[in-house]
Amino acid sequence: MTDTQWLDGYLLSKAGAEHDFKVEWGWDRYMVRGKLFAAICRPEGMKDERYNGHPLVNLKCDPCRAELLRAEFPDILPGFYCDKKTWNAVLLDGDLTGELIKELCDDSYRLIVEKLPKYVQGELVENG
Repeated sequence: MTDTQWLDGYLLSKAGAEHDFKVEWGWDRYMVRGKLFAAICRPEGMKDERYNGHPLVNLKCDPCRAELLRAEFPDILPGFYCDKKTWNAVLLDGDLTGELIKELCDDSYRLIVEKLPKYVQGELVENG
C-alpha cells in the first residue's frame, strides 16, 4: 500500500484537520489546532534500514499499546524522528490493512484532541 492519496483524504476528513508541508524534513504534516497528529514521509539515506526508503506515517499512540503493536506487527516501528515511546512509524508499503491504519490514525487524532481545551473540543464536535 504505497499510494498515500487515500490517507491524505482520510486525515483531512477529521474535524479541524489542517495540512502543511515541512520542506526541510520532506514531511506532510496533519495538525489540529497546531498540534501534530500525523506526518507522512519517506526517509532516505537512513542508517536504520527499517525506515529507509519506506513511505510511512508517524502516529501518536498510547505507550503501552505502542509496544504491543510493535510486537505484533513488523510494519509498525518506533516513531521516526519522534518520541519513540509515544509515537509509532507505520510503514505504508507493508502488510498492514487499510482498516488498521485508519484505526491507528483515529487513535492518534483522539489522543491529540483529548489534550486540547474543552471548549476547543466542543467546537470541533460542532463543526465536525
